[in-house]
Amino acid sequence: MSRKKYAVAIRDVIAEEMKADPNVFVMGEDVGLQGGVFGCTRGLMEEFGEQRVIDTPISELGYVGVGIGASLTGLRPVIDFMYMDFTYVAMDQILNQAAKLRYMYGGKATLPLVIRGQQGIGRGNAGTHSQSVEAFFTHIPGLLVAQPSTARDAAGLLRTAIRDNNPVMFFEHKALYATSEEVPDDPEFSIPFGLADIKREGKDATVVATSLMVGRALEAAEILAKDGIDVEVVDPRTLLPLDMDTINASVRKTGRAVVVHEAHRTNGVGAEIASRISEDSFRYLDAPVARLGAKACTLPFSLVLENAVVPSVEDIVAAVRDVSYR
Repeated sequence: MSRKKYAVAIRDVIAEEMKADPNVFVMGEDVGLQGGVFGCTRGLMEEFGEQRVIDTPISELGYVGVGIGASLTGLRPVIDFMYMDFTYVAMDQILNQAAKLRYMYGGKATLPLVIRGQQGIGRGNAGTHSQSVEAFFTHIPGLLVAQPSTARDAAGLLRTAIRDNNPVMFFEHKALYATSEEVPDDPEFSIPFGLADIKREGKDATVVATSLMVGRALEAAEILAKDGIDVEVVDPRTLLPLDMDTINASVRKTGRAVVVHEAHRTNGVGAEIASRISEDSFRYLDAPVARLGAKACTLPFSLVLENAVVPSVEDIVAAVRDVSYR
């Protein structure tokens, strides 16, 4: 085990997979000479050369298309999006090509493609560089969607993503890159998709949280513990596939549920999770499922206003108290 920052864990897994499989290569804007805006590909061009670490033009639609074609020929591209906000520019390639080709070829083709990068708040990057866009991709059959909240989960899930024969959308968070924890040194360490993780056990209420909100949920749980409210925090880790078995088991134990994510509340993944809790575990609920997400406005440039838009620790505390005292 080694203590690693989230960004370093990402970088190390990519390097290990490139060493293990010559078909794995990286491409994206500034991934080579600069090593990525957040350092997630630092040193890879020096180690593997310009043929396997490719600095692309500013054309997301173009290089996603290149990645799709390469993956259909047996290569395993890891496409680096500087900001996942920019996936909007490549929606046709991602949603109409990558997501559908295996089905349209009757399963005879494989499409081992990883599209990874960061999103979210934390740097005052404003409306077009601070969004959380994962919900768009959970709506389209054919894609896998991962959203790790810790360095260990990032390492284990990324290795699974690179080795999978399906296209994977891999959402990191800019505010998590500097966080660190113990990560296994085993080059075979992986975490299967569709397996949620209970980050904190509790008996009074369940908080289902994703990405940056996992840490805020854990902070809220410590505050609530002082009031005698024992909160269980569940991190789905992957949104497609989604581990509803673990989520429902927790809710059935506690009888109360709060779902929280950074993305906009309206039509976010929290709506799907809350709906499925209600469908699967209604008879176990002692209160309606609460749902927290960003307010319905563009992400502001101001850090103060940015934090006012997305759920805070205090918001999570208030939501848990509300469902607990009903």
